[in-house]
Amino acid sequence: MTFEELGLEESLLEALDYMGFEKATPIQEQAIPEILKRNDLLACAQTGTGKTAAFILPVLNKLAAKPSSNINTLVIAPTRELALQIDQQVQAFAYFVNVSSCPIYGGGDGSDFETQKRALKSGTEIIVATPGKLISHLNMGYANWDHVEHLILDEADRMLDMGFFDDLMKIVGFLPKKRQTLMFSATMPPKIRKLAKSILQDPKEISLAISKPAAGVLQAAYLAYDSQKARLIRGLIADKPSYTSIIIFTSTKKKVNEIVRELRGNGYNVQAVSSDLTQKDREDAVRKFRSHETRVLVATDVLSRGIDIKNINLVINYDVPNEAADYVHRIGRTARADSTGVALTVINPDDMYKFSKIEELIEMEVPKVPLPKELGEGPEWSTKPVRHGGRGGGRHGGGRGRSGGGRSGGRGGRHKSGGHKSGGNKSNNNRG
Repeated sequence: MTFEELGLEESLLEALDYMGFEKATPIQEQAIPEILKRNDLLACAQTGTGKTAAFILPVLNKLAAKPSSNINTLVIAPTRELALQIDQQVQAFAYFVNVSSCPIYGGGDGSDFETQKRALKSGTEIIVATPGKLISHLNMGYANWDHVEHLILDEADRMLDMGFFDDLMKIVGFLPKKRQTLMFSATMPPKIRKLAKSILQDPKEISLAISKPAAGVLQAAYLAYDSQKARLIRGLIADKPSYTSIIIFTSTKKKVNEIVRELRGNGYNVQAVSSDLTQKDREDAVRKFRSHETRVLVATDVLSRGIDIKNINLVINYDVPNEAADYVHRIGRTARADSTGVALTVINPDDMYKFSKIEELIEMEVPKVPLPKELGEGPEWSTKPVRHGGRGGGRHGGGRGRSGGGRSGGRGGRHKSGGHKSGGNKSNNNRG
């Protein structure tokens, strides 16, 4: 289906044509008509399916037909990365539409706060905010929310995982009861249903390819002890000289720093992204990676949902993510739209049970590739939870890894979106 068939305004169609957008993705086909009909919406769609355009385009369409001089739309996102990414897409789509937007997020300096304050006081039409920083502004009382027509929650499951339920309910309390509310989530656990029941009115529901990687992602896994991981990662990067954009994901800030030191010590051009860095340093690292000044980016899951960079060749999971849905988001950084990419995961004995749960979620068995001979034998594949107190799972030794079968599952979307600056949001403990 084309965007013209969806009934969008001419000025918006011109912007889409200028950006090279031709056909709508499935989430856009289903969501845009419902939003234009002013229905509340509960949508489940994975990353990379074009869901940002699915909620931004109909909002811009309404504003193109009926301009506003007040805050019209509030988009809430879990992290600075995602808030900035959404804001840039708003600016890109609104190229031929007289609509302004402003991202509201923490971690900047005093001038950032003043810029955000001015935007709120002047009635900027679209506000894209992280929950914590928005509440800081709400408490000061200088923004008028009486004219808000749209509340959009993007990656609602992530926000609940980060403990933002109370913050979200507080924000909702500032908004008019008569509004259109749109909730987008990658997964649909009971807590999402609970939130939806609290803030949505008779919503239409859309569910697409829940928690399945895009078809273009070639997935494989290595069974390795922790002592083998560093050499394995170095070898994987060295074996792929044509891969110019590689992201390595790990679950903790400490491991990010360790991996970066290891790779730099072996001459690799690598940058880190975690909440230990300042906002400016994080944006700098992503900018260099996007422009191919940096070949390898090492990051925590704070980046897995908040980055949209074209032509990422390889995603390496240095360890298995704690949440199965985060695996989908991590490997979703490659094979965006119709492109292809490779996603490799390194699994130690402690992580095997977690990875088996991921395979259940994505409904496929990820092939287990034997380790290079020079690394020695890896552990044997087992789906039983590891009991600690006996033999350590991280020691070198044990049996040979088994090869598995299976092919890439689920088809993702075709839509690509641009990105500009990138940052992050608050972290808990050692994650982020």
